Amino acid sequence: MEYDYREAMKLKNQLCFPLYAAARAVTSLYTPYLKPLGLTYTQYIVMLVLWEEDGITVGEICKRLLLDSGTLSPLLKKLKTLGYIEKKHSEDDERAVLIYLTDEGRALQERAKDIPVQIGQCVKLEPDMAQQLYVLLYKLLDANKNDR
Repeated sequence: MEYDYREAMKLKNQLCFPLYAAARAVTSLYTPYLKPLGLTYTQYIVMLVLWEEDGITVGEICKRLLLDSGTLSPLLKKLKTLGYIEKKHSEDDERAVLIYLTDEGRALQERAKDIPVQIGQCVKLEPDMAQQLYVLLYKLLDANKNDR
């Protein structure tokens, strides 16, 4: 059978589109919960990383969030302005910048603690389907790790 580029070029045949649209739809669910905290979704996931492990390098945050430093730097600047984080140069390596939560940043976790449950109630998938999707998405990310 001959390759039909016209069929291949249809939006309905692109894996990227439902991934893109679903990501936008799910991340938009966070807006009403994050807005009262003064956070964007991307700032929120930075805070999730720091609530999990405080005092890590900018490079480690980039790695965990699959972001480049050009994207992360303005986010960190805004979180610093909001009073949630502080930056310190590493004593071991002056080039390495460590990110620490402030008292306000730690207190924000308490204010944000219900967001995962609230979002879970908004996502209209059965728990087993959500788990399957989670596994498949991480398989996709892992399979394409070398492309980043």
